This record gives sequence, structure tokens and C-alpha cells, in this order.
Amino acid sequence: PRLLTMTVLLIWLSVCICSRSSSIIDVVSGFSSSSSSISSRRRRSTMTATSTSLSYAIVFPEEEAPSEPIDPLAIDLAEDATREITKMMVWAENYGVQRGEGCTLSPMTSDYNKDVHIMATQDLPSGSPIVYVPEELILSSSKAMEEFRYSEDMTEEFRLASQMKVSEEMINSTGCESEIRHFYLMLKILKEVERGRESPWFDWLDSLPRYYSNAASMSQFCLLCLPPLMKKLAEEERENMNCLVSSIKMVPFLDDMIKDHPRDVCKWAYQVVYTRSIEMEDGDLRIIPMADYFNHGSEYTEIDYAFDEEGNYYSYTSYDVPAGSPLRISYADPRNPSFLLTRYGFLDKNCPASFCKLMPTDVTDEMKELGYSYERMLFYSNGEVAQEVWDILLYSYLGVSGEFDDLQALLTAHREGDSETRIMLHEKHYEATSTALMEHIDTFIEQLDKLNEKANTVGREATYVRNEHPRLPLILEHNNFVKQTFLNVRNRYTAEESGGSSNWIEATRVTVMECNDEECAQAECMQDENGSWECEGGLGHNPDGTEKATSKDVIASY
Repeated sequence: PRLLTMTVLLIWLSVCICSRSSSIIDVVSGFSSSSSSISSRRRRSTMTATSTSLSYAIVFPEEEAPSEPIDPLAIDLAEDATREITKMMVWAENYGVQRGEGCTLSPMTSDYNKDVHIMATQDLPSGSPIVYVPEELILSSSKAMEEFRYSEDMTEEFRLASQMKVSEEMINSTGCESEIRHFYLMLKILKEVERGRESPWFDWLDSLPRYYSNAASMSQFCLLCLPPLMKKLAEEERENMNCLVSSIKMVPFLDDMIKDHPRDVCKWAYQVVYTRSIEMEDGDLRIIPMADYFNHGSEYTEIDYAFDEEGNYYSYTSYDVPAGSPLRISYADPRNPSFLLTRYGFLDKNCPASFCKLMPTDVTDEMKELGYSYERMLFYSNGEVAQEVWDILLYSYLGVSGEFDDLQALLTAHREGDSETRIMLHEKHYEATSTALMEHIDTFIEQLDKLNEKANTVGREATYVRNEHPRLPLILEHNNFVKQTFLNVRNRYTAEESGGSSNWIEATRVTVMECNDEECAQAECMQDENGSWECEGGLGHNPDGTEKATSKDVIASY
């Protein structure tokens, strides 16, 4: 009877095990269930510098293995994962974030909430409060550096510094030392991802984008379809990302689960930091949950923001905003759409200007003195050319043609503010500089056409592009946008239209420096079709209506 009983019991256990074998997934190293995973993370939640070696190797029953392993991360980082916006809004309210009446988060499309932004739901008077975020919820590079590099206990401080030494040496050796604050903010993001649902920022992290269209996320084929400046910016961006990601994988107390995750969590953290942080005057980088949902504005922005003495964040409208309007801040110089696409992954068609793409092999100090920079060498969307472009074209021509007396005269006139001499020199050599301008424009447009032709070799295969090169359509859109700007300039400055006259001096926009005995201020002036000038900025007027400025100097004309 005892043997019979034992036999029956063994048969019963075998049946139970077999009946569940198709549904049980055993996870190695502490991931046998979600509760144990959370429990293990709870035990690690206060640990900042202890080496961990959690594994996410997964064992499947032989008869039924799923196509993909179960991801031990609490956040789904697949590019098509839905962003949990509603949960984030509830989380924000519970953590003390206050949102003003008349504004909400709204997706621009229904495509996995790829682009979600703050917008006005009713008319908002100037100065209306929009978002308040308490200081303790703000992520910053200074806090992250204090958390991971330093400690009140001196012994602990030296131990932590020793553990960070290898990573920081790698950053310095690869020339990325200026990005050290971004590095530590990335580390903070990754440690909170590692904590999973125990992180106070979990719901905010789960609301962030997974899909990006910037240079860091482009395929190698996409990079081949970029014009020279954007390709240069994209390569620099990717080199910077590779430097920081490689360095952060040397941090000993960052979980191997994070370092080796197939979704490349470190790269995702790079995207979060570089697209959502704002830089303070002291160099500190801050990510303000909820306020990081303001989109970018070029021509004007609806939002101003400030921090009080305790570090709390306040934002409010900068003017009367009508219902249905997006609420925006400025991410970067709006006159550089290539940088905005490279860093943030969007094309701003409202950009008033674009870099003229003149890229000499050797930019001399004298060229920099004349104004050579991406921010000043501009073609405007209305076809105008910045003064600095003409100055560089003239400087280059005079150097190549050997007219060194005129070259020196140009530099002297620039240094002394002698606009009369400078105009004379431009008029004297206008035929040569205008020809150089047309040749540059034609060459660049031809180059863009070849790049677009390359892109279209696969661009007609919609399914292939969507799966392999989903950023390619945006690159084509960027190339065509830049091409149109160049065509506008070309049409404005063709010899046939100008009749050989130097129409560059017929400025329709100037920058004026207004001064009196106490102060100076810059004004931007536009000329209308009737020849009348209207200016914004400057010193303004006295109560009796007279101008405060006692002198006005044109410092740039367009």
C-alpha cells in the first residue's frame, strides 16, 4: 500500500507539472517573477555604488518557446511602444506638479503618441500660469554628480570617485570632457530605469518617446543622403553619443541588465538627456518633468519660465495666447534647421533662415573676425543674404586674386566700422562676388539633387523604407526645404533681375544699435513696400514721446 501510494503521488505531480509546462517561464538570477524582480530592486533602491551583476538570460520550455524573451525592464522601449501619457499626468499631480487652467497635453497624431505637446484649450491672457514643478522632482546634472561622485563621508567619497575614475578617464581621452554633465544626467536616468516601478520617476519615464528621428537614430544609408553640413553635424553627434555610451558602460555599479540590453537603453538615455534638458547660466542641466513637453517655437514662443530661490520651476504665457495654440519654448537657434533636425529630430519649416553652406577647408581668424559662423552666414527664406556672406565672399575673392591692398582695406573698414569704405569695396567687386554666389548656389543645388536621387533609389519602396530607413522621408523633406531657400536667393540675386546692379546694398532689414549716455540696446528694423521703416526693440521712447536714443548705428544690413 505504501508503494502504491507513492506511485499515485508521483503520477499526480507529473500531471501537474506537465499541465503547466507550456505556460511557465523561469527567469534566471532573481527574475523568476515580477514580484521577486521588484523585491530585488527594492533591496537595491538605496544603493548607489555597489556593483551588480543581474542577468536577464531566460529559460524556456523546449516544446513552446516564445519568439522573443520576456524583457525584465519595467519600461517597454520598443519604438512602437505606446507612451503612457495619462498615467504620467496622474503621477505629476500626485507629486505636486500644478497645471494651470486652460492647457493640456495633446498628441499631434495617434501614431503611438510619438509627438505629445502642451497646448492651450482656452484663450490665455499674458502672464497666465501654465506649469509649476517642485524642485525635488527636477532632475539635474549637479544633483546627479553629487549623488554618484561625492558623499558626506570622506571614505565613501574616495571610494565612489575611484569607481567613476575609469569612465571619466575614457570621456577625457576621447575629447568629450565638455559633456561630463550630460554623462552624469544619463547615469541618473539609467539608475532610475534600473529601479523600475520603485523609481519615483517611473511613470514619467514610461511616458517619454521611444522613437526618434535625429542623427543618433539614423541608419548609415540615411547619413549618406545628408548634405555636407548636416552630415558633419550628424557624425559629430554620433561620435559624442558613442563616447558617452561607451563610458557609461564602464560604470561598475550600473546593472549589466542596463548595459547589455538589446534595446540599447544607454542610447535611449542619451536621447532623453540631449533632447529634454535645458542648460542654466551656471552650466547645470535640468530636466523638468511635465515642462519637458513644451514644443519648440522659431518665430516666437508662447512660454517664459523661471526658478525661484528654492529651485522650484514656474512657467507662464509670454503674451495673449488664443485657444488651440501650441505652447512653446526655444530649444536652440531657430536659424539653423540642420542642427534642430540633427539634435532633436524635427524639421522646423518656420525657420527664418538657414546656414549658407559655405564651408572653406580653412577658416582663418580673419574670416571669423568678419563674421564666419553657422549662426551668421545665413540665407533667408525671403531670398536675402546676410552681410557676413558677402564679406566672406569678398574676402575670399580678394585673397585668391591677389588684391591684397583691397583685402587689407576691407579688414580695416570692418574693424573701424567704416561702412562707406566697405560699401565701396563691395560695389567695386560685385561682379566677382555675385558670380561666386551663383556658382556656390548652383553647385549646392546640384549636390542636393544627387543626394535626393540617391535617397529615391529606395524611397519608392514604401514598405522597405518604413522598416529599414524610417527617417529617410524626413531627410528628403529637409533637403527640399534647404533647396527652396537656395532657390529663393538665386532668384533674387540673378544678374538678369539685378541688371548688374549691386542690389545687396538695397537692404530691407537692418540691425541698429541705439545708445544714449547711460545705456545701449539693439533694434531690428524692417522696410515695407512703401519704403517706411518699422523697428522693434531698442531703447524706446520717453514719456513725452521723444526717443531715448541719442545715437543710432547700423551694425548689420540684410
